[in-house]
Amino acid sequence: MRRPGGFTLIEILITIAIIAVLVSLMLPALGGARSSARSFRCQMSQRAVAFDFSIYADDELHGDRGEDRDLPGERFRLETFQESLYGISEFWEGNYGSRQLVELPYEGNDPLRCPEVEGPVELRRNAPCSRGGVAPPENISYGFNVRMHWGEQERDGRVRVRPVELTSEILEHPTVPLMWDVDGAVADANNLSPVFSGPAMGGDGPFARNRYWFPAMRHAGAMNLTFIDGSVRSTKRPLEETLDWGYQPPVR
Repeated sequence: MRRPGGFTLIEILITIAIIAVLVSLMLPALGGARSSARSFRCQMSQRAVAFDFSIYADDELHGDRGEDRDLPGERFRLETFQESLYGISEFWEGNYGSRQLVELPYEGNDPLRCPEVEGPVELRRNAPCSRGGVAPPENISYGFNVRMHWGEQERDGRVRVRPVELTSEILEHPTVPLMWDVDGAVADANNLSPVFSGPAMGGDGPFARNRYWFPAMRHAGAMNLTFIDGSVRSTKRPLEETLDWGYQPPVR
């Protein structure tokens, strides 16, 4: 008599065991590919923001600079550039009309979003970026160079910060960091907005003890870092890179 067709129980168990082994071997590779894809998307988002900044900083090519149009000598503020990207503060009505609150979902075309940072971002009317215009802090992906927003200045024996007004001259410093991945939860724990960040670089001023330094190493232990010239670098030791971390535009 011929053996009836089909698999025996032992054959089925062996097949399942082989499939389980293959899946276990493939999962790390699949996870790594997914992480690499997200890191690449993050880099592309940062590169797009840097391109927008190069246009915004150009004396001939820039578009609406909001309230900065009244500053003399083609000057502008970094925070105004951020607000133009989010469409908040003086740019609100042209983007969101009469609404008081706008929610940007996790999945969307937000250039200021790292795909590793989940959760919605809320935009509030009549508030600048650094004062609650963008929230919650833990869902904010990127921080911009704080030394391009505030400049340290010594006066009467004390180091204070003064607002910085940028000009197109900033484009002549290609290796100055513009933006990078930040940990908004750490910034919030220090009662700071994560939209501006930067290392201490020594001294006893307001940036001392790395109070404004909260990088997020969320891409396989690395962070993405973008420069004025639009180049993007993935690094696990950002402060060991040969960069113009301490560059400060003139305080006016």
